[in-house]
Amino acid sequence: MSLNTVYFDNLDEEELLLSSMDWTKPEYSNQEIDHAGIILIDKKSTKEEHAVALKIIDNFKASHNFPLNCFQIWLRNNAKLIDPKCLVVQRIKRLSSIRHKLQRMKKRSLRLSEMQDIGGCRAVVANIDYVRQLEEKYAKSRIRHKLAYKDDYIKEPRKSGYRSLHLIYEYYSDRADTYNGKRVEIQLRTPLQHAWATAVEAVDTFTNQVLKAGGGEEEWRRFFKLVGTAIAMREGSKSHVPDTPNNKHSLQTEIKNYREQIAVIRRLKLYGETLNYLQKHLKLAKYFVLKLDSLTHFIEVSGYKEEKAGSEAVAKIEKEENKNIDAVLVSTEEHTSLRRAYPNYFLDIKAFINYLDVFLKT
Repeated sequence: MSLNTVYFDNLDEEELLLSSMDWTKPEYSNQEIDHAGIILIDKKSTKEEHAVALKIIDNFKASHNFPLNCFQIWLRNNAKLIDPKCLVVQRIKRLSSIRHKLQRMKKRSLRLSEMQDIGGCRAVVANIDYVRQLEEKYAKSRIRHKLAYKDDYIKEPRKSGYRSLHLIYEYYSDRADTYNGKRVEIQLRTPLQHAWATAVEAVDTFTNQVLKAGGGEEEWRRFFKLVGTAIAMREGSKSHVPDTPNNKHSLQTEIKNYREQIAVIRRLKLYGETLNYLQKHLKLAKYFVLKLDSLTHFIEVSGYKEEKAGSEAVAKIEKEENKNIDAVLVSTEEHTSLRRAYPNYFLDIKAFINYLDVFLKT
């Protein structure tokens, strides 16, 4: 793979980004980061050990922001050439998500320093053809950053019903090597795939399940698997979710049964109607902290001009160790598109409900 060109058209543009903001730099070795990950999920760790671990993890998370911005800029520029109405966003992984993933992958000895999706950006484009065109742009571009691997969950859907294309890159620069080796996950998906993922996260939030990670109640797991195949059919894909019917009538029949059994549509609509939220300091902000209280169904959205300030705000919230509260640092072009960019945090699942209504009536 070529290492002599960049995501930016001009190397000076990358250096300008690097000098334009006080980006968090990595301060700890992989060994220290991995040990912090072990402490994070060790119930026997002391308060002092836990505090030190959080400090290391906070820095590890925040040090992904600069490479994440580089990948997001290239993705935004190229996705808009294919689909001018596309949605491109970025986020740093939540502490709760890191903890759950380390616990889930403990038997596989996943080390925190190896986690590929601490920094993630996503493009939601109109259809699968556009996803493939964007994928081809990556394949044909003269990229100096290293493609670590690709997970094509559109061609081979996960057992959960999840469908999307993931590209995991390692950042590389021969002029600013501070962030070399940091991994960023790039997700390419369609609006229906995005609506499915949003609905799963909303159900997880309100019912305290882990459907997104493959756990949770069997009825909900089965329901989302079935809808995953229904969406695949709608998008003209021949790759269906494993262990689901391959014809529309059978899918409709079984989904209708779950609609009655667990009152799917009524409960999903209720989730979206119970949310209250507060916005502050959003004008001229480039970064946004979304703080969701799943107990009171209240979301607070705070804007920040600098990455560092946003990262520090998230770290402060996470140190409170309140299981009902989740916080995430995100970035999008303007605050008015936050709800569209992160419907899972606003529990906005209208697109999923609308699709489900249409599918069951046709």
